[in-house]
Amino acid sequence: MPETVLSGSALLARDRGLLWHPYAPLDGPAPYAVAAADGMRLQLEAADGVRFEAVDAMSSWWSAIHGYRHPVLDHAVGRQVERFSHVMFGGLTHEPAVRLAEQLVELAPDPLRHVFFADSGSVSVEVALKLAIQYQAAAGRPGRHAFLALRGGYHGDTFGAMSVCDPLDGMHSAFPSLPVQHFLPRPPAARLDGGGSLVSDGAAVAVWTAELEAAVARHGHELAGIIVEPVLQGAGGMHAYSPECLQALRRVADAHGLLLIFDEIATGFGRTGKLFAGEWAGVVPDVMCVGKALTGGYLTLAAVLCSATVAEVITASEFRALLHGPTFMANPLACAVASASLQLLETAGWQEQVRGIEAGLRASLAPASGLGSVRDVRVLGAVGVVELHNAVDIPAVTRAALVQGVWVRPFRNLVYTMPPYICTPADVAAIGAGISAAVAEVHG
Repeated sequence: MPETVLSGSALLARDRGLLWHPYAPLDGPAPYAVAAADGMRLQLEAADGVRFEAVDAMSSWWSAIHGYRHPVLDHAVGRQVERFSHVMFGGLTHEPAVRLAEQLVELAPDPLRHVFFADSGSVSVEVALKLAIQYQAAAGRPGRHAFLALRGGYHGDTFGAMSVCDPLDGMHSAFPSLPVQHFLPRPPAARLDGGGSLVSDGAAVAVWTAELEAAVARHGHELAGIIVEPVLQGAGGMHAYSPECLQALRRVADAHGLLLIFDEIATGFGRTGKLFAGEWAGVVPDVMCVGKALTGGYLTLAAVLCSATVAEVITASEFRALLHGPTFMANPLACAVASASLQLLETAGWQEQVRGIEAGLRASLAPASGLGSVRDVRVLGAVGVVELHNAVDIPAVTRAALVQGVWVRPFRNLVYTMPPYICTPADVAAIGAGISAAVAEVHG
């Protein structure tokens, strides 16, 4: 029996009251129905029946860096389906997982040499936190099981990950049973200078570093590690900060025997203009989480990489293993498409792609800085942000941008873009113009 293709309005009617969408009530504003996605573009239909074709300025929450229906990635998935789609990873291995792990180790900085595959970004953070606690216990410091994190940080929605998110803007108040962690102030903001360096106020960095040192002096005896999003805090506010702060974190972690964990889930694979954002500071963490763009947006997959030193301590411990094992760990389909995505990233020349997007966003978002509602406009790599003085009217700005042919998903007081790397200069210009026009129309 042939499958019936529903109209957008019919689909939205069936969705309402049935499906929860992220951070939205069952009876909240209707989403947009997707009819098709190809290349840079989405075909959407609103609840009132109006149809839109829009450039996807969000890369489907920063993951679809090669766009939709990319032939290389489609082929990788299809070829793996013909072999096998899934096998358990307990007691078994397979070529897609081994190949992808080798690629990740090749791309990652020394001494990150060991890989654990997880289901999602949030789960990879859980694994990293568990790894740090196991490491400290194996090193003879079982009392170290708390973490130091940053105000303004975001690391995911599972319990451990939530506990190291910003305690005020996060979801801590709704979940009083979360583990209690320690937090540093948000690091001082940084901006790109004319020479392509991220610079910040030196005095502010010195004050922040003193607070870091004082916090670790107070709590070091109970800390297993420090977890941060390097250089760019994503869902916590699209806040770029000084690479000097990462250097200070590395020094302090080494001095106190703490593991330094970089959450590169949003920033990894070129998004900030470096392959990994830690490169802005020349700092290598002990543990690194990657996800989102890893599979090019095709399937959910994340990875935790750790240094050989950390792995040796775990291997010599009582349990000898990292105590985590998801059912879909190292799913062959996800690993196969991730491997193809990483190869495509290199052959397509991501550096030139991201540099072009950065230049285009600087030019096309510049008019927004003259709007009365706008506090700041900033660009770093393939990330463009328009920050308003007040909260964004999300439904109105979303619709106004769609009328301009651009799909965005604002949050809080931010209208931002993280477009796919395949953007043409015309696409980037359209994104910037669409965002500026939407903000002007709704907020003035």
